[in-house]
Parts: sequence; C-alpha cells; structure tokens
Amino acid sequence: MIFTEMEHGDYEQLVFCQDKQSGLKAIICIHDTTLGPALGGIRFWNYDKEEDAITDVLRLAKGMTYKNAAAGLNLGGGKTVVIGDASKDKSEAFFRSLGRYIENLGGRYIAAEDVGTTVSDMDYIFQETDYVCGISEAYGSSGNPSPFTALGLFRAMQRTAKEAFGSDDLSGKTISVQGVGNVAYSLCELLHESGANLIVTDINEKAVQRAVDNFGAKAVGLDEIYSVDADIFAPCALGGILNDDTIPQLKVKAVCGSANNQLLDIEKHGQMLTDAGIMYAPDYVVNSGGVINVADELEGYDKERATSKVNNVYNQIDKIFTIAKEQNISPQHAADHLAESRIEAIQNVKSVFTQKDKNILSGRRK
Repeated sequence: MIFTEMEHGDYEQLVFCQDKQSGLKAIICIHDTTLGPALGGIRFWNYDKEEDAITDVLRLAKGMTYKNAAAGLNLGGGKTVVIGDASKDKSEAFFRSLGRYIENLGGRYIAAEDVGTTVSDMDYIFQETDYVCGISEAYGSSGNPSPFTALGLFRAMQRTAKEAFGSDDLSGKTISVQGVGNVAYSLCELLHESGANLIVTDINEKAVQRAVDNFGAKAVGLDEIYSVDADIFAPCALGGILNDDTIPQLKVKAVCGSANNQLLDIEKHGQMLTDAGIMYAPDYVVNSGGVINVADELEGYDKERATSKVNNVYNQIDKIFTIAKEQNISPQHAADHLAESRIEAIQNVKSVFTQKDKNILSGRRK
C-alpha cells in the first residue's frame, strides 16, 4: 500500500526513524529533489494512528515541493513528522537522535522548524548535522521565521489587492484576520502601519486583546469572522476553512492568508470563490516567506538579501494571476502550473550530459 501511494505521487523516499531510549518515532519523506535538496519543516504532532502520520508526511512533503518551486528556490520538497506530545516528549537526546538520521541522508533533506518544534529544537539537531535551518541567531542563522512569513504575506496581499481593487495600496482597506498567532500578529503590525483597518478573531483571548490594544483592531467571535464587512479575508489559523458553509458568508473581494490548505476541496471550493467574484491568492505561495528566509542560510545568511527575496513574493503572485487570466484557470491551478513548469524545465536541463558527468565517469574507470 505504501509503495502504491509513493508511486502514485512520485515520491522518492520514505524513512522511518526509531530510537527506543529517547522515545523518537519519526518519518522523513523526500518527495522530489529535481530542483535541489528537499527542504521542509519538522512537525511534532500526537497522531492517533501511525497511518495518519504517514498520510500527513506524504501530503506535506509534496506541498513543500510545490511551495519551494513556486517561490523560485533551488530546493526540492520534503517533510518530517514526529509522533508524540510536544509538551512532554521532547529532550536533547530525542532531537540529537533525529539529527543523526538526517545526517545519514547526506544532504538530500534539510530540516527546519514547523508546528510543535522550535529554534532550540533545531539547535539540538544542529549538534549532529549541518543539514538544518532556522537555528539560533547566535550561530549566524536567521532565528524566528514568523516576521518573514508575515512580510511575504503582506506583499502577497498588496498584489492581491491590486488584482481585486486596481491598486496595491492597503490604506483604508478593512482586513479580517482569522487567528492572531506569531505570523498574523506581525502581519497586523504591517497592516496597521500601512493604514489598514483590522477585524480579528482567535481562540486565544489574550492574542486578540493584544491586537486590539496595539493596533485598534475590532474583535469578533470565532464564527463571526466569515460574515463581517471587509475587503480582504486573511485566514491565518486552521486549514479547510473555505468550504460549503463559510464561502457563502463571505462579503470580501479577496482571500489572502497564511493558513495551509485553506480550500477544503481545491476544485469545488476554488470554483465557488470564483463564482462569487472573490479573488483567491494560493496559500502555499502566500506563506512562502518563511521558507525563503531560512533557505538563505544555505548561502551564509544575509538578512538584507533574504528580505529582498521575501519581497519578491509580490512578483510570484503577479505571475500566478497573469497565468490564471491567460489560461482561464483558477489561481490555485495557476500556482500548480508555475511550480510544475519550473520543475519540468530544470529536469530537462539536468538531462543534458556535461563535462562534469564525464569527469565523474572517468574517475571510476581507472
């Protein structure tokens, strides 16, 4: 069954990692390395079944292939899921054991933080392998990626506003933000500075109050956020929130947020947004600022250079909207097309035999 699933999605490698002493149970998935080594975060989650963890890591790894390709990075897609309770199962030995598994992949996979993992966790992994990003700034790294994810989201929102309203100026626009975690809070700060009005909601009342106090945001209930009068809706919490129940409630002209997998059904609900006249910015491009930032560490981190690359999310969204109009397809399909076309192009380049290949063969035949 696993090989059938891997063949169906054209996955390269699935690695099961176990260390009885530390309690490590993890799965590393490498989906595609056409563009370069697979980069993707480590998700720590208390899965009900091992099968659920396998399904999740396959889905997430493929998503990273598309995200990295669409972002213009010379990186493939991969992911790690760790089975356990992040609040009590972590230890130095746990992550150092995982780091050794990553090291043994010889650079095919590069780790970073994700849901349930932190910069300090990456530091433990860094003691065992260089193939990890998002470590502490003390090591010359980029540290917390949230502000860069927010910057990329902000730039994507500007280009989405231009598509929906004819101008990328967000001053005076009302943005409804679902979830006010680290990324969304940084987004709210940028929006407030740009002169936008904010409507926010979150299960964390303190997070909501902070946005109210610092940015003059209006707080609404969890279910109210869908039906408020706003210009742009920014889902920055859970996935699958654009569905049969919520889309008819929307009164916005555009959706642009950082949450993963916002469309419960890509085909059906993407079409529902189109039919409703709502411009949709594909989430895996919108939220690519974080991975763009940590990927810069592979060149020796330079904050100014990384910031410039993250600002380019504006241009990537521009390409997607252009493709969508030219081919009369949805922005989600346009994003997929952009990613797949780039992978195919580079795959063709790599098929050309070079002098480097000849030298390698010569070295083997002495």
